[in-house]
Amino acid sequence: MQGLTEIKAALDIEQIELKNFARSITEIEWLLLILVLLYFVSPDAGINQANTVIVAMIGFAAFILSFHYFNFYARQSHWKIAIETWVMFGFISLVVYQTGGVSSPLLNLYLLVIIASAMTMGKIVTLLEIGLIAAFYTYLASPMYMDKPFSLIDFSHIMTLFSPFLLIAYITTMLAADVNYGRQMFKSLSETDELTGLLNKRSFNKALLKTAKLAERHTNPLSVMMIDADNLKVVNDQFGHKAGDRLIMMISEIIQECLRGSDIIARFGGDEFAILLPQTNAESAFEAGNRIRLAVQNSSFDIDGARITSTVSIGLASYPADSDNIREVLEKADKSLYASKQGGRNLVSHFSYPDPEDITEQTATAA
Repeated sequence: MQGLTEIKAALDIEQIELKNFARSITEIEWLLLILVLLYFVSPDAGINQANTVIVAMIGFAAFILSFHYFNFYARQSHWKIAIETWVMFGFISLVVYQTGGVSSPLLNLYLLVIIASAMTMGKIVTLLEIGLIAAFYTYLASPMYMDKPFSLIDFSHIMTLFSPFLLIAYITTMLAADVNYGRQMFKSLSETDELTGLLNKRSFNKALLKTAKLAERHTNPLSVMMIDADNLKVVNDQFGHKAGDRLIMMISEIIQECLRGSDIIARFGGDEFAILLPQTNAESAFEAGNRIRLAVQNSSFDIDGARITSTVSIGLASYPADSDNIREVLEKADKSLYASKQGGRNLVSHFSYPDPEDITEQTATAA
């Protein structure tokens, strides 16, 4: 049951992050609407067509409600957040156009779009939106220079007026990029095993679900392999944890050498490893498992003048041969690992052979 919870948690991590972004965007959108409304009701508001602004505010409020509250349980995505920043840009442009153009006191509302985009969409989208804002700003300012040829001095004047937007956009985007880099580094560390550099349990569960969806869509087989060292505790007790770490590293390197580049390998913790074998049926998975078992059995390393050897027990289960539910496949691979331990260790067990005697016979034959 714990494994199922961890799989679900791995799947929901990205959604949690996107929902947090969406929540921040919603607050910025309501702030934008409130600022426009406060200006609209102020006594000295200069508005060309009040009805147009009213319709724009109603439409923008309806957009916020429909995009966030009526679809509260809908899955979030980056393209939805991008749409929101474009709608914000359109709403501000219309309001600015109706409230004085380059002289509008609401011109600074564009900063909310820049901040929202920098927080959630990264540099490229933010720079694109800055370019659109600059183009619209130039369009609004163009009537000021229509009576004379447009000169470099005029361009410099426009850029001087627009420079606060560029400065804030640059600083916000730079800070957001630093935060995003830190977040990606933290994410990488949180999804990687520190000792071996392999994926950890959480990231493996996430990859498992994605790979299972592809296997189901294309009706391809898929196998899961669980591996456990047979004598890590003995090595730790006799030679220390330094030797135990060397043993784990040796096994992880052997696993990587014996498998394909497309196979997904993770350290579940301690001396337990999990492997995802895409497009691999039960027979091929069994061959791969036995290849790993023999390679570990025939490998060793020296530490403080002592020769350290080990064996591994391996459990296998396949989709769809053993189950058409990937969660059950993972559970059955774990049960097969337990069968290898109970059967005498240094064995490869497949769930398709539930009788321990049959498992031992199949392994001995393959060896």
